[in-house]
Amino acid sequence: MSLSLTLAEIAELTKGRLVGDGPDAITAAAPFESAGPSEITYAGDAKFLKRLADTGAGAVFVPRPVDDFPGCQLVVANPQVAFVQVLNHFHPPERPEAGIHPRAVVAEDVQLGEGVHIGPCAVIGEGVKLGDGVVVHPNAVVMNAVEIGDGCLIYPNVTIGKGTRIGNRVIVHAGAAIGSDGFGFAPDGQRYHKIPHTGMVQIDDDVEVGANVTIDRATFDRTWIKRGVKIDNHVHVGHNVVVGEDTVLVAHVGIAGSTTIGHHAVIAGQVGIGPHIQIGDRVTPVSYTHLRAHETQEVISYAVFCW
Repeated sequence: MSLSLTLAEIAELTKGRLVGDGPDAITAAAPFESAGPSEITYAGDAKFLKRLADTGAGAVFVPRPVDDFPGCQLVVANPQVAFVQVLNHFHPPERPEAGIHPRAVVAEDVQLGEGVHIGPCAVIGEGVKLGDGVVVHPNAVVMNAVEIGDGCLIYPNVTIGKGTRIGNRVIVHAGAAIGSDGFGFAPDGQRYHKIPHTGMVQIDDDVEVGANVTIDRATFDRTWIKRGVKIDNHVHVGHNVVVGEDTVLVAHVGIAGSTTIGHHAVIAGQVGIGPHIQIGDRVTPVSYTHLRAHETQEVISYAVFCW
């Protein structure tokens, strides 16, 4: 079956308005510089709008019409989001067929939803609940009493610790460790005594966790990653941290225990955040910033823009 789309179909899909003429069918979504006459691209800001005549695309998503472009323009509220919608059409996500590989190790009391796939050498512990359409790739370990919601994707070599709660449509990339013990030790002047971490990790719906991310379980209660959070590769989230809705944590961020981050914040790459800090909504600490508890007792609510 062909995946090509007419311009009218794309306009309907993206709620766009057609301006000008274009090809009979769009066969692919492509970058601005290399798109061809049967492909669609996007111009999301003034830099690309000024260069619209330079692209060879047959159609372009734009936020407003531009004169002197020979192809078709699709005027949409957010060109990048519209482009992603079309890109997803041409490259739909691949999911393996449902079933349990004979080399997987699955406890007898596991509760499986419909259409679950468990790959070779994956280990699923006792009391685990997997929702509909969950995919667990090879060598992943899901320890006892974990609950994973519908449509989740667990990539190879992920470890999900005991008692973790994961919502719907969550993606966890290769090598992530969720629910490991937090870094907590009580010193007596001579040695360090390990503090038991008896809490859990809760990850809400539509979160994406990057490769080799570590999210520590709480000492008590929970470490909480709220809905829509996106975590880049090589990020460390300490015990009892709370990350608000739709916040982004960029690569190599480190967040110490019991810190709270508001919603729609962007924590830039290599930012280090000390313990017991409150960061407000829509805040962006610049890269290489180090925030320490003794520097402020108030909620950090300013915005420092990076990049």
